[in-house]
Amino acid sequence: MECPQGDGITLNCNQVSIEKDCCEIMKTIDVKQKDNKNRLASLQNQIRECRLCQETFRFEPHPIVQGNHNAKIMQISQAPSKSVHETGKPFYDASGRKLRREWYQISDEDFYNPDNFYIVSMAHCYPGKSPNGGDRRPPKICSKQWLLKEMELVDNKIYILIGGIAAEFFFPGEKITSLAFEDKQINGKPAYILPHPSPLNMKWFKDYPQFTEERIFKIQKEVHKVLGI
Repeated sequence: MECPQGDGITLNCNQVSIEKDCCEIMKTIDVKQKDNKNRLASLQNQIRECRLCQETFRFEPHPIVQGNHNAKIMQISQAPSKSVHETGKPFYDASGRKLRREWYQISDEDFYNPDNFYIVSMAHCYPGKSPNGGDRRPPKICSKQWLLKEMELVDNKIYILIGGIAAEFFFPGEKITSLAFEDKQINGKPAYILPHPSPLNMKWFKDYPQFTEERIFKIQKEVHKVLGI
C-alpha cells in the first residue's frame, strides 16, 4: 500500500513502518549505551574506593581501573604488579612492554586509549608478596564483586585473557597449555588466551615455542583488525 505525501512524493507504508521501527531501535540502543556509560562510571568510582581486602593485604589497596564502556577489547589478566600499584598505570612494567611491543605490536598510545582497551584483572589491586615467593593469588572476592559487573557494562568486540588464573576462571578444568592455541568464546564473543608475558615465565615459552613462533601472529592480526590499524 502507498501513501501520498504531497508534492508528487509517494511512500510505501511498509517502508515508513520499517524506517520508524529502525529509528525507535536506534533510539533504544543510544539510550542503553548512555545508561551503560553512566552505570560503568559509577561502578568504577566504587571500585576505586574499595577496601575489602585491606586487612588481608595489610597495606593500603590501590584499585586500578582503565577503560571506557565502548572499549573494543576487554583484556583480563591476573592482578596488578607492584610497579603498577605504585604508578597506577596497568601493564606499565616489563610484562606490559613485551605485551604491547612484541605480541600486539601496537603503540603505547593505542594500548592506553580507553576506547581501545578495557584493561582489568581478576583482582583490581596488587595483592602483595607470597611467603613462598612471587605475588599472592588474587582474592576471589574481587572478580565476583566487580569484574562480572564490569563485563555486563562494557560493549567490547573481543576478549583477551592473560595468564592461567584468568583462564581457569572462565574455562574451569581446561589447561592454558591447550587454551593458548584455541579460539574460544565468552558471552558469544571471540576470546583469545595468552600465557603471562612475565620474564619469570620463560620456561613456558621454551616448552611451547609454537606460541611465539606461530600462534601469537593470529592473535596480533585480530587485535589490529578490531582496532582498525
